Amino acid sequence: MEKLEERLGYRFRRKDLLTHALTHSSYANEHRGLTSNERLEFLGDSVLGMVTAEYLYQTHPDMPEGELTRTRAALVCEASLHQVAMVLHLGDYLLLGRGESTSGGRNRPSILADATEAVLAAVYLDGGMDAVKPIIRSLVLNREKKNASERDYKTALQELVQKYPGNTVSYQLVEETGPDHDRSFVTQVSVNQVPAGRGHGRTKKEAEQRAAQAALEYLTGGKSPKD
Repeated sequence: MEKLEERLGYRFRRKDLLTHALTHSSYANEHRGLTSNERLEFLGDSVLGMVTAEYLYQTHPDMPEGELTRTRAALVCEASLHQVAMVLHLGDYLLLGRGESTSGGRNRPSILADATEAVLAAVYLDGGMDAVKPIIRSLVLNREKKNASERDYKTALQELVQKYPGNTVSYQLVEETGPDHDRSFVTQVSVNQVPAGRGHGRTKKEAEQRAAQAALEYLTGGKSPKD
């Protein structure tokens, strides 16, 4: 735990909060009297969202609402939090049930991302907003400095859509032009089989990312899917 605190740059007064943040539901189910980190995850999601929104609002005074929403989604998505967990080596400290541990739970992105949110909530409860803000800025918000093309818009779109059970996302290559050495691709992304955005790119992957970016803007109240 001391190594983890060093990586966080924070010393807990209440060590039980950190242990609680690392307790997966599978472990709690096997040990009567323990509580999983799910409630902390809920709180951490809100704290992370608030700090991220405040940071973007203050550092980008001219950024429109749609772009603010897309940027926040990319910063706090599962893929981003999974990378934070890898930096912290959270998998080494997780308390997992026997089945979850043997099936690769320590490396599962969803579990690690949830644990990251729970740890942030634990810091908030232990030291308040002044304690958790610099940690979020150091581990999460520094990623905002990267070029927008490096953000995983596909993951952010998938997570946004999956907040509502039964929704689906699909990609379709609708155009491919140019010689072999200079190809150009156009991809359309649909949500529940309804077109939500198009993207152009030099590769299929880039076109899909641009389509997902357009869909995020559309779904968060930016432009129409035809733009």
